[in-house]
Amino acid sequence: MTDPSERTGTLYEAVGGTETLRRLSNTFYEAVLADPLLAPVFAGFTTTHIEHVAVWLAEIFDGPARFTGELGGHQSLLRAHLGLRITEEQRLRWMELMTAAVDKELPDDELLRRRVLEYFEWGTKIARDVSAEPPGTDLGDPGPTPRWGWEGLR
Repeated sequence: MTDPSERTGTLYEAVGGTETLRRLSNTFYEAVLADPLLAPVFAGFTTTHIEHVAVWLAEIFDGPARFTGELGGHQSLLRAHLGLRITEEQRLRWMELMTAAVDKELPDDELLRRRVLEYFEWGTKIARDVSAEPPGTDLGDPGPTPRWGWEGLR
């Protein structure tokens, strides 16, 4: 396996860009909406959510910063989770379904898949914690959209 420090380019480039992230998001949400444990969390789901997730992931993985520029940035993403009351059981199921989607949609590259799933592990814990707070909670300034690379969080 290649040492992460020897990798060149971004995770965004390695996954195949926004189109691949759209497919990943679509595959994942097809499974989520059919899952009895997770479907209730996404009761207000619309297909625009798939695009928003793809745009978020593109930015996280060092692609275009469209989520920050067009969709409200880090603060907006966190606020969208307020009041959802995500349980640890739901978070773990989310990870199972995302792992299956990653296996199906991302290139067959062990390190790439591991780094992407490490981001999701990290991010779902934050989403779970934020979701315990009621809608309208002042989250303060969470700072800029995080960036995730070959070495993890930067």
